[in-house]
Amino acid sequence: MAILTPYVASLRVYEPFYKFPEANRNFWENSFNGEDSKKSEQLNSLRRMILSESPSGKVDGAHILDIEGEKFVAPWTTSSRYISALTEFKSSLPSSVAKFFLPDGVDGSINIFGDEALDRVPHILSANWMIPPRWFALFSSEDRASDNYPYPTIIFRTKLESAIARGLRAHSAVVRAFGNGLIEEELSDLVTWLKVFDSASILELDYGGLAMYLDASLAGSGNIEGQGDTSIEDVEKSLLGLERGDGNMAGVGYERLISRWRRVAEYERAN
Repeated sequence: MAILTPYVASLRVYEPFYKFPEANRNFWENSFNGEDSKKSEQLNSLRRMILSESPSGKVDGAHILDIEGEKFVAPWTTSSRYISALTEFKSSLPSSVAKFFLPDGVDGSINIFGDEALDRVPHILSANWMIPPRWFALFSSEDRASDNYPYPTIIFRTKLESAIARGLRAHSAVVRAFGNGLIEEELSDLVTWLKVFDSASILELDYGGLAMYLDASLAGSGNIEGQGDTSIEDVEKSLLGLERGDGNMAGVGYERLISRWRRVAEYERAN
């Protein structure tokens, strides 16, 4: 499968299959049960970048996991992600400039469908070019999945309850070391998002196409297919340093993480 959006990583919550209406389950099982769901989602995202169609009212796709005979689903939640991304982009530009970057009719989509769409909590968060450090805090190195894909892939999966416990631990360590602030708030928001979903859910961190760039940046040291990636271990070391009041340990872990992903992010300017 060709990776259409190679600069995007995803954090996905897969809820138990039975939590969704039967009509949705039937549609997803017949249309999106397999690896092609990721390709379909990318094509859908790219189409929305070109065509100013409103996503509301359309049947949405989903990713499906089958773990030991039990199915879990991560709906794309296209409407809320589409409107949220457009609103964030629009607010980042002066009003006199934003109109030149948004297709005709987009403002109408935001105004008409914005409240409805944003009421739907997305099962998927995305990041471009650099994975937020707080995402790594939700996993352990043992959570690495062994899915086989015909391209460089790095995926971690854990039980949602375990991810929430780790997120709360990270939040506590940050508050104890730095007090309230931006980092603490971002961790709090992340844990609050996780708590929305069924406790039996599965959380997945998918490096997506960033795994290719990570491999390229590690190639000089002889590492293959992300085996030299210690991002989760680096965050763990940093948090342990904060808990022990060891600033040097915390700093070393964080600097290793940021340096690694800064090299990956540099590919954005090279493209």
